[in-house]
Amino acid sequence: MKPFAERTHEKMKEVLMDPAAQGPEVYYYMIRGGKEKKNITVWETGIVGREYIKTYGHYHVGELDETYWVLYGEGIVLLQTRKTGSNGKPVDDEIETFKAIRVKKGDGVFIPAETGHLAVNIGKTWLVTADDSPVNFKEKDPVSLPGHADYDAVQKMQGFAYYVVEDGGEPKLVKNPRYRAIPEASIEQV
Repeated sequence: MKPFAERTHEKMKEVLMDPAAQGPEVYYYMIRGGKEKKNITVWETGIVGREYIKTYGHYHVGELDETYWVLYGEGIVLLQTRKTGSNGKPVDDEIETFKAIRVKKGDGVFIPAETGHLAVNIGKTWLVTADDSPVNFKEKDPVSLPGHADYDAVQKMQGFAYYVVEDGGEPKLVKNPRYRAIPEASIEQV
């Protein structure tokens, strides 16, 4: 089993603000070691249309917390939780809470269970993080699509509740119109 995977432009089109925009061949690289060895993710620099390079994003399935540590570069971590429907299941197009947290080398971000998360590289250098998400190497595709992560809800909505775009050289949040209900948000510091 190879612990390495990459996320290509072709796959990322599913969650971009502008799927027709040109982007790099690879957006980010993942090396998976799980809780013991940690996981490393490295983002390319740049913009796709107006949107900064980002990860695909996902929700954790079950009671699984995670922490990201920024090793190099600067970025923004998006965190969102879905509203719960009357049937007790999450409603994909209604967001209960949303945070956009600006991070740099040395910062850490705790991600509670059931929270959707992705990270964006807003810098001119690589963005590099370590995280403690578990990896079960016996799964069919444990490195790029682990079973503890729900990517389908993010794909269905073509991304998170907000996109992070470049506006006059600075990051700005733009609402994703596919969501029915999302709270107002701004970019915060750690």
